[in-house]
Amino acid sequence: MISPIVDFHIVKKYPNFTLDCRASFESGVTAVFGASGSGKSTLLNCIAGTVHPDEGHINFRGRRFFSSASGEQLPPDKRRFGYVFQHPALFPHMNVKSNIMYGFKLTPESQRKIRIEQVVDLFQLSDLMGRRTDNLSGGEKQRVALARALATSPDLLLLDEPLASLDGAFRGVIIEYLKRVRRELGTPMIYVSHSISEVMALADRMLVLRNGRPVTYGNVSSALVHPGLADIADYTTLENLLEAEVMAVGGSGGLAELRVGDATLVAPKTHREPGEKVMVSIRAGDIILAGEIPARISARNTIRSTIREIHILDSSVLIYADIGVQVIVEITQASLTELDLKVGEDIFLIIKTNSVVVLDAPGSSS
Repeated sequence: MISPIVDFHIVKKYPNFTLDCRASFESGVTAVFGASGSGKSTLLNCIAGTVHPDEGHINFRGRRFFSSASGEQLPPDKRRFGYVFQHPALFPHMNVKSNIMYGFKLTPESQRKIRIEQVVDLFQLSDLMGRRTDNLSGGEKQRVALARALATSPDLLLLDEPLASLDGAFRGVIIEYLKRVRRELGTPMIYVSHSISEVMALADRMLVLRNGRPVTYGNVSSALVHPGLADIADYTTLENLLEAEVMAVGGSGGLAELRVGDATLVAPKTHREPGEKVMVSIRAGDIILAGEIPARISARNTIRSTIREIHILDSSVLIYADIGVQVIVEITQASLTELDLKVGEDIFLIIKTNSVVVLDAPGSSS
C-alpha cells in the first residue's frame, strides 16, 4: 500500500459556510474540484497554513503540521510548500531574475534540491531574466510565478486555479510546463480547479467538494463520472487537452501534422518546428464515432481507437477511447444504442481539422 504524503481532517467554520473534509493524498498530482464556493481554496489555504482550521489535523509525510487536540500549528514558512495563485503575486519592483532568486536565497543551502538553472531552463525564461514583471504577458507572469515557487525546492506545490485568468493559448502553454515539472522534477502537486478538462490533463486523482463536504475521491476517470458531479460539472464544455509532437508543418494548405499517442492528426498551422511539443484541445462533443471508415468525408482525421470505458450520464454518454493516450468522446444515448458500442471493440474517431485547436501562444516554444 502506498503511504499518503498528506493526511488531514480539516474543519473550518465561517458564519455561512463550514468546510469539513477528511482525505489522504498520495504523491503525484491530486486535483481538488468543485464549483465556486465549495471550499477548494479554503482547503488549500489550511494545508498551506495561511488559514487556521478550527478542528482536526494535518500531517505531511508523517509529520504533524496541525492538531486542534494538541494545539500544534506549524507556521506557513516552516512547511516548505510552494504556492501559486490564480493571479501571479510577483514583486513589481523586481525583474524576473530577482523574483526567482528571492525564494532561492531564503532556502537554506542544505535544503536546495533544485538549481536556479533548472527552473530557468524548465520554464524557458533565459530571455526574460532582465525584464520587469509589469512588462510581461499573463502567461509569462505565471511561468515566473511557477519558477519562483519551485526555486524554493518545495516538498509540495499548491496551485490555486493558476490557469483561470489565462486565455486558451496561454492555458495550453502552462499545462505543458506543469507536465514538465511533473516529469522532470517529480514535485507532488495539489491542483485546485473548476475545469474538468484541466483536471483530466494533469491529475492522477481527484477530490470533489460540494458545499464544504467531500463527494468522492479517486482516480480521475472514475471520479469524473460519479453521480455526485451531475449538478457540478458541465460536460458540454469537456475538452481533451492532449500533449502532441509536431511532425511536419507547412503541408497542404499550410496545415500541420501532429503525433498524439499512436495517432497522427492533421491540425491548423502552428509556428512550432518539427520535434517540438505543443498542447492541443479537442472538444469531446466535436468527435464523431464510426464503425467503419467512411468512403467519402471532408474531415481530415479518421483514427482507429479501442473503447476502454463507457459511462452513461443523465443526458449524454462518455466514451473513453484509446489511441495510445485516452480520448473522451461525448455522444447521445441514442447514438450508443444505434452503434451498439461495446467495451473492447475498435471504433473510428472522426475529427475535423478545425476541431483540433493548437494551444500555441505566440513566442512560446518547448
